[in-house]
Parts: sequence; C-alpha cells; structure tokens
Amino acid sequence: MKNPLVILTGPTAAGKTKLSIALAKAVGGEIISADSVQVYKHMDIGSAKIKQEEMCGITHYLVDILEPVQDFSVVLFQQYAKQAIEQIRAKGKIPIMVGGTGFYIQSVLYDIDFQDSMADDSLRKELEETARQQGAEYLHHILEQCDPQAAAQIHANNMKRVIRAIEFYRQTGTKISEHNTIEREKQSAYNSFYFVLTDTRSRLYENIDKRVDSMIEKGLTDEVKKLIEMGCKRNSTAMQGLGYKEIYDYLSGECTLDEAVYRIKRDTRHFAKRQLTWFRRERDVIWIEKDKFAYDEEKMLNYMLEKMKSKGHTHE
Repeated sequence: MKNPLVILTGPTAAGKTKLSIALAKAVGGEIISADSVQVYKHMDIGSAKIKQEEMCGITHYLVDILEPVQDFSVVLFQQYAKQAIEQIRAKGKIPIMVGGTGFYIQSVLYDIDFQDSMADDSLRKELEETARQQGAEYLHHILEQCDPQAAAQIHANNMKRVIRAIEFYRQTGTKISEHNTIEREKQSAYNSFYFVLTDTRSRLYENIDKRVDSMIEKGLTDEVKKLIEMGCKRNSTAMQGLGYKEIYDYLSGECTLDEAVYRIKRDTRHFAKRQLTWFRRERDVIWIEKDKFAYDEEKMLNYMLEKMKSKGHTHE
C-alpha cells in the first residue's frame, strides 16, 4: 500500500495558503512548502510567505531554511521534501505539499532520478563561463541545436536550466526533454491527491496586480536593499524570484520604480499562465475552480475531503 501524499497547488495568487491550513486541520496534516523563494530567510514580502500567526499551529517545512546567498535547486528540494515526508509520517500525520512550483512537485511525486549527470561540475563551470562571455542568447542557441524541445520550454534568461539541459545532453547523450517525458510516465510513488486551485483569468490577474501593489506598500524595495547588503547578486538563485530581480534592476538604476512594478505584474501574469499550462499536462489532477464553488472555502474543503474519501483515504 502506497503512503498518502496530498498536493495543493495552482497559479500564483490563487489563494492556496488559506485553503491549505483548513485542509491540514481537517485531515491531521503538516505542510511542506513547494516554493523556490519561501525556502529563503529574509525574503518574506516578495514571496508572499506565510506568517507565523497564519499557520494556526500547523507545522510547516522548507520555509526559512536557507540564507539568500545559498543556492537552491530541484535536486535539493526533492531531498529535503522526502526527509520532511518521513518526519511527518513518523508523527502519524499526513504530508501536504503546497506551492506553485510544478517541477518541484513532480520531482517528489514521481521520485524523478536526478543522479545521472550530477557528478561532474567542470562542464557546468565551462558553460557558465561561456554564458558570461557570450551572453544568455548564445547559450540558448547551443541548447536549440542539441535539444530544440527543451529550448522551446526554457526561457533564455533561465540560465540555470539552460546550462542543466546542455550539460545533461553532453554527459548522457540523451535529451533532457526526452528524459523528462520518460520520468513523467512513471507512476506516482504515493497514493496521491493532486488538487489544483484556480480562478477565472480576470480574477487571477486582478489578484496578482493587487498583490504586487501591496508588496510595494509593505516595503519590497527595502527588503531587496537588505538582500543586496547581505551579498546577494543579480545572478544569485534567490534573486531569480519574481519581484526581486525587477526591484534589483530599479535599485541598480536600470529602470524606474514604475517600470519595475509594471514588469513584475506583467511577468507574474505570464508566470501564472505557464503554471496553468503545466498543471493541465499533469495526470490525475483534481481541479478546484473557485468560481464554481461560489468562492465558498468550506465547499471547496468538503469537495477535497470527499475526493480523498472516494480514493480510499479516511482520517478521523
């Protein structure tokens, strides 16, 4: 019998945090954050990090565990998340993975094997040097030649993933796009419940705009200033988070604050769209479209509990 794993994901600003707490209370669960920025300390405003008082006593894992100058990757996420799942199960509780990073969720759900090409870092250093000298577009062009499908899915600015894809091809002779397709065909390693919370596009975009305005009001600019003082550079992993790189550019004098805010809103909307595309590709997803529940949190929660019950999960 596979162990249970509940996933609550969805596009940014869909309202996952509040629903996740209600769900954890209802099933006796603890929460693992599947977010690439909330893992960092001192990055609270731009990541819309859950506050201590909002946790309502529910234990959260993978929040505030790294310093902003440290690197974080899907490989580390998978490792930490598996440890957290073991700890939660040892307490007799249900692990609930909450967050919008689809690839992180997938890495745990299908127990993706990343070991193939993690050993040799000399090639990575060589590719990083190429990127520094020739630029991101040049590197992306190399990827287009060896793996066009991966190149179409990975933005040229996402240097880390571009390098990883080229590195994978050169070390294994296999395209990372083909490898990921095979890994996606794997059966889930858990008795999983994969919930995707979403809203109408207009409401989602409206919420994103409001959230960005609120982040600026709460002091996102000062938060980024402090990160720079701590030694964060423009290419630091932590600085790749939406909102952070744009404010970094503003503080470096590369754009005005208005331009930075405009870009954060625009890029966050694009990101939400890409997240939805990702979740539509996933198998066995249970969609929770908020408008169909008349925005009633209790109805949404009851629907989730019913779905879990129908798949043989009961929790007193």
